[in-house]
Amino acid sequence: MEISRNKFVTLSYELRINGADGELVEKTDSTNPLGFVFGAGKMLEMFETKLEGLKTGDAFDFELKAGDAYGEVNPQAVVDLPQNIFEVDGKIDESLLTVGNQIPMQDAHGNRLNGIVLEVSEDKVKMDFNHPLAGDDLFFKGSILEVRDAKDEEIADACDAGECSSDCGSCGCGGC
Repeated sequence: MEISRNKFVTLSYELRINGADGELVEKTDSTNPLGFVFGAGKMLEMFETKLEGLKTGDAFDFELKAGDAYGEVNPQAVVDLPQNIFEVDGKIDESLLTVGNQIPMQDAHGNRLNGIVLEVSEDKVKMDFNHPLAGDDLFFKGSILEVRDAKDEEIADACDAGECSSDCGSCGCGGC
């Protein structure tokens, strides 16, 4: 069975940044594989494009340039925020505002964002809302462990309520 829309794919891989010999960022194996519904919009689009058509047992290795992965670093995503927005009951948890900490936040439109604390001053916190792998080329090497038809509940779980619609949202026609 080939990888295509609404197939459940299980694979193992190594992810390195900036080349096949670059820094190892993540590694899965057959005891802790990655499993996902293909075409549900949860994976990088170009990652799925490179896997489409592969079968159980197939090996893969490919590179995604930064622009096809998490994008280039956006300098506008580095912002200074007033320190008082981190107050809870009038107090700031000092351990929260530690350089390097990743803090889940929400923008004015209710979108969830993760920001990394870059700098803390007396009244401001400089945060970076770029994806941690923004600006990096990603190199994947691995193998396909299984390809099967996704179960209805797997497809439903993979789809966010707001993404799927009768007009073939990101999960595809009839997928959600």
